[in-house]
Amino acid sequence: MTYCTDRFTRLDYCQYLISTQINYTLTYFADHARRWSHDTIGRYLAREKITPRLLWEAVREEVDASPNGYVIFDDTVLDKNHSAVIGGVRRQWSGNAGSVIRGIGVVSCIYVNPDTDQFWIIDYRVYDPDVDGKSKIDHLQEMLRNLGHQKKLPFQTVLMDSWYAARPVMRQIEKLGKIYYCPIKKNRLVDDTDGAEPHRRVETLSWTSAEEQVGKTVHLKSFPAGHRVKLFRLAVSTDRTDYIVTNDLDQTSTADTQKECAVRWTVEQFHREAKQVTGIEQCQCRSARMQRNHIGCAMLVWARMKKVAEETAQSIYQVKFGQLSDYLIQQLKSPSVRFA
Repeated sequence: MTYCTDRFTRLDYCQYLISTQINYTLTYFADHARRWSHDTIGRYLAREKITPRLLWEAVREEVDASPNGYVIFDDTVLDKNHSAVIGGVRRQWSGNAGSVIRGIGVVSCIYVNPDTDQFWIIDYRVYDPDVDGKSKIDHLQEMLRNLGHQKKLPFQTVLMDSWYAARPVMRQIEKLGKIYYCPIKKNRLVDDTDGAEPHRRVETLSWTSAEEQVGKTVHLKSFPAGHRVKLFRLAVSTDRTDYIVTNDLDQTSTADTQKECAVRWTVEQFHREAKQVTGIEQCQCRSARMQRNHIGCAMLVWARMKKVAEETAQSIYQVKFGQLSDYLIQQLKSPSVRFA
């Protein structure tokens, strides 16, 4: 077979991720493109360096910023449990699987405009402490600094999971003059007595009927003396209670706090869509660099498909799988295999 001598580019690989429906391997790509060999595609992924900066360059003009904006941080694990040895894979907890699995961790940063009810992926980091020595919290803080110093996006509120409710992160947000809402684990030590009693587990606190509605002011252990946050108890279900802290001391409504926290599920929507329509966790390449480049391209593909979905008043799933509908229409009109 004679292959095309044209230079293989990021555009070609991203187009493949948009077009393919069930198989995201390089072999499948080469078999169907026929313009490039498997080796050509593999060399591109091994030599290219697709970074989060490219994602921001692709979406910066699309982001409709708002001074009331939300920034959401969360992580997901790309499942590699059934793959051979792959660079960057480590055993880590997956909330989706509900257990520890082998996978690649990705920390995402989502920007939400509450005025228009739109959101964008604006940054991400691959969690690989064996290579860069950075924790997930380090990645979050780096992206948070980048928001103010480079992206210069206006926002008011930061939302994050209990994993990131650490003093360095919360203090950094406070120094930026921003508000945070985040759940804390039930064994977090707090004091609601202004020092009259020792700190104790948040799940053991007593609540008056008034505090159930308006929250209570507490001190988190290890925070500076005199530092206070507002604590709310949310009864999510009969067997689950969430404890939410915020530095917005003017917040006096448990119901409003619950609405603020509900915005955080936007990032869950992003992670679900990225896995289902971009093949972000389907790459089987062994090289860590190839995995990183695949992840970067998948992020770009999601951003593009999200824009098309908004322009055509469709869901991102309709944009992706509508291609199969077009194929079926064409086959019914002119079958390539006729039934006789």
